[in-house]
Amino acid sequence: MHRFFAPALDAGDEMVALPRDEGEHLRRVLRLGVGDTVTVFDGRGHEWLARVARAEAAAEPQVPVTVAQAVLKGDKMDDVIRDAAMLGAAAIQPVVTTRAETTIAALMRGARVDRWRRVALASVKQARRAVLPEIRVPLTLEHVLEEPASALRLMLVEPSALAEVEPLSAIQQLPVPADVTLFIGPEGGWTEHEWRSAQAHGVRLVRLGRRTLRADAVPVAALSVLQFLWGDL
Repeated sequence: MHRFFAPALDAGDEMVALPRDEGEHLRRVLRLGVGDTVTVFDGRGHEWLARVARAEAAAEPQVPVTVAQAVLKGDKMDDVIRDAAMLGAAAIQPVVTTRAETTIAALMRGARVDRWRRVALASVKQARRAVLPEIRVPLTLEHVLEEPASALRLMLVEPSALAEVEPLSAIQQLPVPADVTLFIGPEGGWTEHEWRSAQAHGVRLVRLGRRTLRADAVPVAALSVLQFLWGDL
């Protein structure tokens, strides 16, 4: 029986992808096909029987969304990264805001970006995505606003914010954008200076209903609504 090396193999996985050279050997040299039985080993002393299967990756959303998420306290940011990657975010931009209880230097010293990238990788594997979202290095809101703009930029603000805010559902009246940046605030919300600065940079202020949600719950709700509006659900 043919044996193949699968270093990413985990005892809890139902499926495992072979490294490129092993996959090419299976398909082009040995000409094995769907349903053929093989063995796979991880190089760490474990070996399993396996059956060759065709893996279909989950479809990607038609509108790439970059989630510009204000850095949250504790492990809440891990949850945001996990959920945004699961729901198809194209990239996640951590943002250090006025109300953040951290700094860019502290995040980099704590290797938080490396941790978030591992969280994102585990999430896309679970969601069967074939695209790994880019987890960018943290920036201040001012730096993110100065970067080249997406076709549409949205900032979710508190329902009580003293600003002219439109409901997120109003986006369905616009042409489907080529790409989107979605700004999501920290615990306590954006400061007035922050949302006014965003507004001055052409960012549209929107609200997600009339109730105040937990900061770590907002990305799931917002991405789900946008994907529904654009036919991605």
